[in-house]
Amino acid sequence: MTCVLAIDQGTTGTTCLVIAQDGRVIGRAYREITQHYPAPGWVEHDAHEILERTLDAAREAIAVAGETPVAIGITNQRETILLWERATGRAVHRAIVWLDRRTADGCLALAPQAAMIGERTGLVTDPYFSATKLEWLLQQGDHAARAARGELAAGTIDSWLIWHLTGGAVHVTDHTNASRTMLYDLGSRAWSPELCALFGVPGSLLPRIVASSGEVGRSTKATLGVEIPIAGIAGDQQAALFGQGGWSVGAGKNTYGTGAFLLLNTGDHRPAPGSGLLTTIACDERGAPVYALEASIFIAGAAVQWLRDGLGIIAQSRDTEALAASLSGNDGVYFVPALVGLGAPDWEPHARGTIVGLTRGTTRAHLARAALEAMAYATRDVLGDMREQGQVPFDRLRVDGGASSNDWLMQFQADVLGVPVERPDLVETTALGAAGLAGLAAGVWDTGASFLAGREFARFTPAETGTAAAALDYQGWRRAVRATLAWARDRGEP
Repeated sequence: MTCVLAIDQGTTGTTCLVIAQDGRVIGRAYREITQHYPAPGWVEHDAHEILERTLDAAREAIAVAGETPVAIGITNQRETILLWERATGRAVHRAIVWLDRRTADGCLALAPQAAMIGERTGLVTDPYFSATKLEWLLQQGDHAARAARGELAAGTIDSWLIWHLTGGAVHVTDHTNASRTMLYDLGSRAWSPELCALFGVPGSLLPRIVASSGEVGRSTKATLGVEIPIAGIAGDQQAALFGQGGWSVGAGKNTYGTGAFLLLNTGDHRPAPGSGLLTTIACDERGAPVYALEASIFIAGAAVQWLRDGLGIIAQSRDTEALAASLSGNDGVYFVPALVGLGAPDWEPHARGTIVGLTRGTTRAHLARAALEAMAYATRDVLGDMREQGQVPFDRLRVDGGASSNDWLMQFQADVLGVPVERPDLVETTALGAAGLAGLAAGVWDTGASFLAGREFARFTPAETGTAAAALDYQGWRRAVRATLAWARDRGEP
């Protein structure tokens, strides 16, 4: 049976799927990874643990499938960056995760260069992106000197996995991942020498940029037990857009994972930066670069995880659906989950989580509902600006990610936006997109349409009464966000 291995290396773990030519998942495995918090606002991963558990999951998924895949597609948590030794493949420091805020003050100091950075990269100057993290890593110990001597390599998680899968033979990334580093020039679609100089990054550190679909190397027998072409690479959000069939102008999706990430395909039109939105690189139907607008909401499903693991008020994430439905309204309780700062559209790295409207009658149901509502409200915050700035039509939102399985949230999202929400039968569209990019290169599918053949969607249509109520409650949400921003920006002056 012809099939493809999709490796989806995410923030909390690695999922590996073996997807057959007819779209069925015939092999599946998952491994969780450890989160390290060495200081407030700092988040790190052990790169070698990521590698080990990814290889374990990949081998298990292949064994379950009972078939040898003809290609590998890799998708990854973006912006997470690390340094390793070229000679040994050993990481010289833990990977600094996209959620990490250690470089917030350094980003503020870049205010004079912010306009130039935005024009070149389509990004805002924020710790979210890789450049300031890499700059920080190079300032530790003798890393800068070693980098200058050509002893080290740098990359995002896709580069790290490909390096090791190929036995150190290949050091590459694709345009979607490169566009998230704050070192990539959207116009030339190449590394920017000026930005590399600004952040003290030697060009020799960086991987070669390749197309998202096309063979770049082969796994070794030492890693997966068999040589398989690596033929698809994309950052997780761009892979999810591709997996949703979002390769045409005006196609948009929202992934509700650890954070929530909206992408809107704008084709050859490169939107100007502004309104807190990002311009980034996505893929057309063959995996070639096109432009997209993105809104990055740092905390979405992670807020529900916090209710479960931090507060202990729910046993499982799915408990929030019944709790939210048990209330006729939110009773004025809002949760702004700025646990690692605020992303789009406000971009305030010093913001922290805020709950407002508490009374003696507030229950755990209110907190559960507030966490779900926050995902929907934050999506509305940015979607109107995306539609206007992208200059493209938009009449529906496709969704994926773990929280999209929550029917209450999906109906509430439709009510808040006033447009239908469509959820595919396979919500793991990140892995599906990686498989599609690899399978198209390997000839498993001839076209994007054949790749998506047979996919079905559940549709949530806005309810007139629900939309009216959600619009009223949205005003309260914006008030709560303003309170969060005021707290973050009050530096204690009398």
